[in-house]
Amino acid sequence: MRLGVLDVGSNTVHLLVVDAHPGARPLPAHSHKAELRLAELLDEDGAIGPLGVDRLVGTIAGALEAAEDKGCEDVLAFATSAVREASNADQVLERVREETGVDLTVLSGTEEARLTFLAARRWYGWSAGKLLVLDIGGGSLEIAYGMDEEPAVAVSLPLGAGRLTAGWLPGDPPDPAEVKALRRHVRARIARSVGDFARIGRPDHVVATSKTFKQLARIAGAARSAEGQYVQRTLSRKALEEWVPKLAAMTVEERGTLPGVSEGRSAQLLAGALVAEGAMDLLDVDELEICPWALREGVILRRLDHLPSGGEAALDRAPSGRETVLD
Repeated sequence: MRLGVLDVGSNTVHLLVVDAHPGARPLPAHSHKAELRLAELLDEDGAIGPLGVDRLVGTIAGALEAAEDKGCEDVLAFATSAVREASNADQVLERVREETGVDLTVLSGTEEARLTFLAARRWYGWSAGKLLVLDIGGGSLEIAYGMDEEPAVAVSLPLGAGRLTAGWLPGDPPDPAEVKALRRHVRARIARSVGDFARIGRPDHVVATSKTFKQLARIAGAARSAEGQYVQRTLSRKALEEWVPKLAAMTVEERGTLPGVSEGRSAQLLAGALVAEGAMDLLDVDELEICPWALREGVILRRLDHLPSGGEAALDRAPSGRETVLD
């Protein structure tokens, strides 16, 4: 079967098309994305403004056309922190439903962490032992930890790279005092949750997902994405500590020239680096590995887990993406 996963995130709207069936790993067939940066389009009241809603509706409609063109039998559509925390979320969801027919599932932060953890666990398997997973999105930081496919601890913190850049780092390059204030804020917020993870003991393996971590690993010397997803990529705390002051001294344009850093994400890279550094330091992580699978793959795997065997007939009887994702 061919499935589409439509991820309405704080930075991008991303359609991932995969060929999949229960018991097999999903094989990517097509990727369609658009950068909206919804987290930066919130007004003073925390609402997504008319321009942002118009762009969101149009982008979702375009993604659905792409899914149809690629032969998707079903599309699992969900939204994360930017929509979840918008003060007009209900109105936005209703307009999306009316104009595109898509009933977006709004994932909680904890659900994001759990599904990302599931994807990482399936990628690395049981031999990874106690697994700690970090994910920095545009609106939030997710941390999950455990031995099984369901994490023992899963938290979501309002420390996304886009959110922090918009709220704390207006200058280009940023004022050193603002960088210092953001660093203090990030560490104080993460520190509140450290005890929940420390009680379980040290992890056997630490991994990270998300564009932010991939870019940080790349500028620190990790292999290019063109070399394939099976190449091991790591990021050390030492390398990150060396890069943070360099990034703080750069303009957005200068960061955009770094290897692996896209122009659209260069503005957020410093805030993301401060979050990554703070998390690794406070959780006592010396090195982590970049996991190729993340939230979208977790959504697909959860959906496949709920499908009975029986091919297309089983798919026809399966519940909608909204119901399945939240099970």
